[in-house]
Amino acid sequence: MVLPRPRSRPARTSRTWVMMIGDGPTKTKITAGKNFKDGTSTFKTATFAAVGTNFIGKDLWFENSAGPEKHQAVALRVQSDMSIFYNCRMDGYQDTLYTHAHRQFFRDCTITGTIDFIFGNAAVILQNCKIFVRKPMENQKCIVTAQGRLERKEPTGIVLQNCAISSDPGFFPVRHVFKTYLGRPWKQYSRTI
Repeated sequence: MVLPRPRSRPARTSRTWVMMIGDGPTKTKITAGKNFKDGTSTFKTATFAAVGTNFIGKDLWFENSAGPEKHQAVALRVQSDMSIFYNCRMDGYQDTLYTHAHRQFFRDCTITGTIDFIFGNAAVILQNCKIFVRKPMENQKCIVTAQGRLERKEPTGIVLQNCAISSDPGFFPVRHVFKTYLGRPWKQYSRTI
C-alpha cells in the first residue's frame, strides 16, 4: 500500500498576531553580533526583526554585541504595523533600534547606544522609556535619534513622550568630553518630537 505524499505548504516570511513574552528584560536575552564593518548591510545586521503585523514583545532583551568599533549593528528592527513593545531592553551602539516602517509603540523600555541609536522612518511613539547614551569611540559624537522622513506630508516621526535621556555608567565620567545631540536630520524631512 502506498500512502499519499503530504502536501507541503508554501514558506511564509512573516506571521501576524505573534506575541513573545520573556522572563524580564534582564533575563530573556536575544543576542548576536552581525555588523556593517564585517560586510553585512545595516538592514541585515538586526539581531531580531519583527515583520508580521500586530507583533507584541514583552519582557525581552534584544542585544547586538558587535561593539562601537563595528559601526552599524542593529539590535532590533521593526517593520511590523501596529507593533507593541512593553518592558523590553535594546542594547547596542550605532543603530540599536531600527524603527523601519509602519506604526509602532514602545512603553517602559530601555534603549542604549551611541550614534543614531533610534532611527528609521516609522510612526513611532516611545512612552516612559529610559534612553542611555553609551561611550562612543574617540572622535565620535553621540546622536540619540535619526528620523528618515522622505516626504513633507508623510505621517511618520519619532515621538518621545515622558522619556528620560541619561548617561550610561561608562559614559558618565566622560560625558563632557563627547558632544551629545537629541537628533539629526537623517533625511530631508526628518521629524523628532
